Amino acid sequence: MSQYQQLKQACYEANMQLPALGLVLFTFGNASVVDRERRVFAIKPSGVPYATLKAEDIVVLDFANNVVEGSKRPSSDTKTHAVLYSHWEHIGGIVHTHSTYATAWAQAQLDIPILGTTHADHLTVDIPCAPPMDDQMIAGDYEHQTGWQIINEFQRRGFSPEEVEMVLLSNHAPFTWGKTVEKAVYHSAVLEEVARMAYLSRTLRPDVPRLKEALIQKHYERKHGVHSYYGQS
Repeated sequence: MSQYQQLKQACYEANMQLPALGLVLFTFGNASVVDRERRVFAIKPSGVPYATLKAEDIVVLDFANNVVEGSKRPSSDTKTHAVLYSHWEHIGGIVHTHSTYATAWAQAQLDIPILGTTHADHLTVDIPCAPPMDDQMIAGDYEHQTGWQIINEFQRRGFSPEEVEMVLLSNHAPFTWGKTVEKAVYHSAVLEEVARMAYLSRTLRPDVPRLKEALIQKHYERKHGVHSYYGQS
C-alpha cells in the first residue's frame, strides 16, 4: 500500500465534493491537500473527468513540483498550489473552481462587496479580486506567477490568509483555502453563494449599501474569536 494512501484518499474525497456541490462542470476545478511533515501535497490529475476519477489517480508532488507518486500528469494549476503552500504555512488545503457567480465577479474584475450577514459570518472585508496579471508574468511561468499574483495582492491589502481564505483572480476564477481541505471546500461553496447573493442584490438595487460596520462585527464575532457563541461548544 502507498505511504501516501490517506493523503490521496483525502484529496480524492475533497475533489468529489466539488461536483456534488455544483461548483465544477466537466473538469473545471481541482482540490489539493498538503502533508506538512513530509512537505508534499496531493492534487487532482489534469483533465480527468470527475465521473471517472479514482483515489489512485491522485498525484503527489513536493513543493518544487516534482512528482513523488502517481502516473498521471498533475493539474495544470499545480504550480499555483505549490507557491501558496510554500509561503503560507498555516493552510492545509486549496480549492480552485470556475463556479459561475464567483467567476462572473472575477471576469468583471470586481471585489465582492460585503452586503449582508451571510458574508459577515465569514469575513469582515469585501472578497478581494486581484488585478489582471501583467504581460511579463503571463509570458513567463504563468501558473507559478498566478500564485504570486495572489500573495502580492494580499500583501498589498494587508490581508492575512488565515483571516481571508478566498480570492478572485481578474479574468480567471476563484481560489479558496483553509486549515484543512474540508474547510477549503466549505469556503469555495460559501464564496459561490455569497457571490450569487451579491449579484442578485446589485441587480435588484444597484445602489445597495454596504453592510453596517456594527452588523459586520456582530456576525463575524458570533462565529470567530474568544467570544464566539455560534454552534455547540
